[in-house]
Amino acid sequence: MQRGCLPDIGKATSIVVPQLREQFNRQFTEAAYEGFLRSLEEEVGGPIEFRVCETPVFLPSELLAEMQQAAVEIIEQLRTPAYLELSNRAIPQAFNAPNEGGHPTFIQVDFAVTRDEGGELSPKLIELQGCASLYAYQLVLAQMFQRHYRLNGLKYLCGELTEESYLSLFRRSVLGPYSPRQVILMEIEPERQKTRPDFLLTEKLLGVPTVAITNVKKRDSRLYYYHEGRELEVRRIYNRVIVDELIRKGVLYQFDFRDELDVEWAGHPNWFFRISKFSIPFLKHPTVPRASFLSQLECDPECLDQYVLKPLFSFAGTGVKVNVTHADLEAIAERERANYLLQEKIVYAPVITTHDEPSKVEIRLMFFWPDEDAEPTLALTLARLSKGEMSGVDFNKNKTWVGSSVCFW
Repeated sequence: MQRGCLPDIGKATSIVVPQLREQFNRQFTEAAYEGFLRSLEEEVGGPIEFRVCETPVFLPSELLAEMQQAAVEIIEQLRTPAYLELSNRAIPQAFNAPNEGGHPTFIQVDFAVTRDEGGELSPKLIELQGCASLYAYQLVLAQMFQRHYRLNGLKYLCGELTEESYLSLFRRSVLGPYSPRQVILMEIEPERQKTRPDFLLTEKLLGVPTVAITNVKKRDSRLYYYHEGRELEVRRIYNRVIVDELIRKGVLYQFDFRDELDVEWAGHPNWFFRISKFSIPFLKHPTVPRASFLSQLECDPECLDQYVLKPLFSFAGTGVKVNVTHADLEAIAERERANYLLQEKIVYAPVITTHDEPSKVEIRLMFFWPDEDAEPTLALTLARLSKGEMSGVDFNKNKTWVGSSVCFW
């Protein structure tokens, strides 16, 4: 099917794009899927320890446009001086790093696909992040889906981006004005992270080495790392460190985030806190669910089954309670209640036909925002398919046609 020859499906009422979904499902075999996984791991250069879904998402372009418009409007609210002033309290004093710049380098906006009262597809905000995501892995995942399943003619890059212009945007965002060996991808125990495939592909695509935070050395106001027996100065950090994990594991490292360092950040740590679950109660938009900090509730809602409880700065769903009880709320100490969010529960629509029960999906819109650009650029998507209450691994054990994927349209 050539680009421009997709059927006119009108208003976005089906995420399956019926012709494409039926054709994919009809031709699918377990042997083809296993061959796809082998090819993907060969391209990555190592094992993939999270579940890769059997299928991409065939996304109506109208729904993508609706999500993009919503994301842009939400980001506009997060850019106001009023919000930036409010979000100062989201940044823990021990991790308030200087020189954060006027905007984040990366923004992720996650939407659940739901149905409105009329039965039409409707995006609802699930989460948003001011930190990096799988920008290398998602590109390669899309390429491998396209190549392996012959999805030529379908788009996976947003706007007018090509693979060449995507890589240029990725390069500008991560490297800035520096050469790859002056930049490091910094992570906690990177060899143990499930996101390691993205680290391997980042080095493959950009030449940026992955360095554990414990291997970064500080001398005066400068940072250094060793590469192939040589000490090299770090001029810019592609930051993949999640502070929640840093604290939880008690990691010891040789600099302080509050130091005045002679280094630039690609993904300044402060934006991880500013643009996060903390933002949701301040947003006014039809796609945004009702949400309140526990510290601001005068009394518990009567219908707790309509809410989820989320710790503000956990990652990958850690600590989220889907079935909330009054005992759960009472167990949170008064001094900690400002760090928890009670958020309206979103009902995902089971919209992707599989060989058994249909899958639900949430879609991440992935933005680049290089230092010199006036506006962020939507570049790529990440999709997570699920059949459980949430998209996390624990909710989808022993299920198929779930896991990590990407969108085509």
